[in-house]
Amino acid sequence: MAMNDPRWGQNNNDGPPDLEELWRRFNKRFGSFGQKGNGSGGNESGGRLPPIGGGIVIIIALLIWAASGIYIVDASERGVVFQFGRHLETTQPGPHWHIPWPVGSKEIVNVSEVRTIEVGYRNSARNKVPNEALMLTDDENIVDLQFAVQYVRTNPEAYLFFNRNPDQAVKQAGESAIREIVGKSKMDFVLQEGREELAVNARDLMQSVLDRYQTGITVSQVTIQNAQPPDQVQASFDDAVKAKQDQERQKNEGQAYYNDIVPKAQGAAARLGQEAEAYRGRVVAAAEGEAARFESVLAEYSKAPTVTRERIYLDTMQSIFTNATKVYIDQKDNSNLLFLPLDKLIGSGSARNTSSFDIGMDQVSDIDSAIGGGDEESRTRNAFRVRDREAR
Repeated sequence: MAMNDPRWGQNNNDGPPDLEELWRRFNKRFGSFGQKGNGSGGNESGGRLPPIGGGIVIIIALLIWAASGIYIVDASERGVVFQFGRHLETTQPGPHWHIPWPVGSKEIVNVSEVRTIEVGYRNSARNKVPNEALMLTDDENIVDLQFAVQYVRTNPEAYLFFNRNPDQAVKQAGESAIREIVGKSKMDFVLQEGREELAVNARDLMQSVLDRYQTGITVSQVTIQNAQPPDQVQASFDDAVKAKQDQERQKNEGQAYYNDIVPKAQGAAARLGQEAEAYRGRVVAAAEGEAARFESVLAEYSKAPTVTRERIYLDTMQSIFTNATKVYIDQKDNSNLLFLPLDKLIGSGSARNTSSFDIGMDQVSDIDSAIGGGDEESRTRNAFRVRDREAR
């Protein structure tokens, strides 16, 4: 049907509904509000919107528009309110209202949620991303390093305003920091003992970069998921690691043997030293005692030589006969019966008797020579000793 067709706008079953007729029906329902005359003149308005009915519609629309500005901020979130695209305020947890669109808008940022970005893999260590995982070390080796970064958005304003894609910036900063630290480290340090230190240094370096770019993000932890040589050289590297483990095991065994032997040797040396010291003290004390006894005997001998000589002789003979194996029996006719136990003579008794007698006679001789005794007496004593030895 053409626009200039006279049948346009009429209620025809073959055409679209008449919009004016629909508007008239609407006015009939609300025509009692503000209509003049009797109730039969409802169609005299000519299709115009009644003032009061239109006001109610506008008020309802305004209320709905104003209600769209109500929002609630949770305890772990912060609300950032914009007015004509410019930051107006940051709201704390609780119910709030802002001027609805198109004048104002809001953005809710969770400041407690811990987010994770994976570098070198996706979801599992088996799903590697070689372009991110392969890194060059200081000793010109290649390592396959996979790690994860956990971070929190602590500054909503900086997170929303100063960077186009802060989450992507975290990933790029993490990969850059890890590559820089690995590039300054040896391969063995990265793969074995330096993994924890590597993660700590990477976190600090990442945080400094993100703060310089004002991302509003705080890195909480960097976790090294996997660090190993590339798959092409994994077998050779395993052999090298096994050889190093064998070396460490042998070193530990040698150290254990050292720890077992050296203390024993030190203890034995200390014991021998103490025994030698005790023996020295004992010998020195005995020598000092003999010297003191000799000096005391010498003093008495100088006072009474004959009596002292006789006492020394009797003491010596007493010590000899105390240890002797010979038995002398005194008979009535003043004759001595010598009993010789032949089974005892073979032993060490005779040697002890001879040495004891010689010691006693040597003491007498030493005393005589110390006090300047006569030669005649000395020759007599020596002759006596010789005859006594020959008789024995």
